[in-house]
Amino acid sequence: MKALAMLVLWATFGLSVVFGAITQRTHFCTMGAVSDIVNMGDWARMRMWLMAMGVAMIGFNTMVALGWLDAGKSIYGGPRVLWLSALVGGAMFGFGMVLASGCGSKTLVRVGGGNLKSLVVFIVLGVSAFATLKGISAVARVETVDRVAVTLATGQDLPTLIAAGTGLAKPMLAAALGLLLGGGLVGWALAREEGRSGDNLLAGFGVGVVIVGVWWVSGRLGHVMEDPNTLQEAFVATNSQRMESLSFVAPVAYTLDWLMFFSDKSKLLSVGIVSVVGVVVGSAAVALASKSFRWEGFRDAQDTANHLIGAVLMGVGGVTALGCTIGQGLSGMSTLSLTSFVAVAAIIAGAVAALRWQIWRIERAA
Repeated sequence: MKALAMLVLWATFGLSVVFGAITQRTHFCTMGAVSDIVNMGDWARMRMWLMAMGVAMIGFNTMVALGWLDAGKSIYGGPRVLWLSALVGGAMFGFGMVLASGCGSKTLVRVGGGNLKSLVVFIVLGVSAFATLKGISAVARVETVDRVAVTLATGQDLPTLIAAGTGLAKPMLAAALGLLLGGGLVGWALAREEGRSGDNLLAGFGVGVVIVGVWWVSGRLGHVMEDPNTLQEAFVATNSQRMESLSFVAPVAYTLDWLMFFSDKSKLLSVGIVSVVGVVVGSAAVALASKSFRWEGFRDAQDTANHLIGAVLMGVGGVTALGCTIGQGLSGMSTLSLTSFVAVAAIIAGAVAALRWQIWRIERAA
């Protein structure tokens, strides 16, 4: 088991380095994509993000069709649809990522590029996320929005739901839906010349393939039918005890926890922790190689306050929504989970609201 865990961790780290490098090189950023649309009417980076989503959908559901993975064995595909948590948490995260100048993954990429503001956001986001996992805001989350849910008779991913309702074979449905929905997103992204630029192709296909790769590493390579210690099915080196792909809210919290309690032998490296480190390393490598690495701090007190508030909103909201623009937006959406659709819509709505609020403030001041 230890040898397998190390293999899973190194593979995840390598894929995360690639993710960080691609994101730094291409300026892949969901918040930036929404901002480009709201402020300039430019859809180029949105095509990049949706292309990655489409590739992830095709890849994940192809593996479901092959019998390698099952969405129900992730945190996204269970029978309990936490729609209000996804709605509220997603809106909080979307609003927060605008104030903090980027989502969780962009924060890590900027840390790798020398941005000290993002280092502060990283720490505050991690503390807020941990409090929402196990602390004071976790109690509020469990006692409020998490109580409002719909419990289905089956898993909530579309192939499982449709198979249960029609009697059709789930593998066939997964392959068909993955190609239909994922292929539709890729086709839309490539339909305009702006979506076929080198950066868009690299980020869209590259990031999508990384998401699929981590799913394979965690869900296939790291899958053990019977853990010798518990005699139960296990996914090695994961914090959730289920298969995982990239996400950057709870893993940031677990990274801080591991760093602060390093001497505690019960604190082990996980897929989430090594992915956080890998993204920073990949980003830093590209920033240094391209000579774009530079130290950057806060402009003034207002800039500091915006980033601190944004970090808290992302930490609380990301855990409440079960993920961020990568965790729900790519990893979750690739499973075709109902909750992921709600969370992504709420994240985008929250980001648009924050951008409109910023524009209103600027116009008012002028």
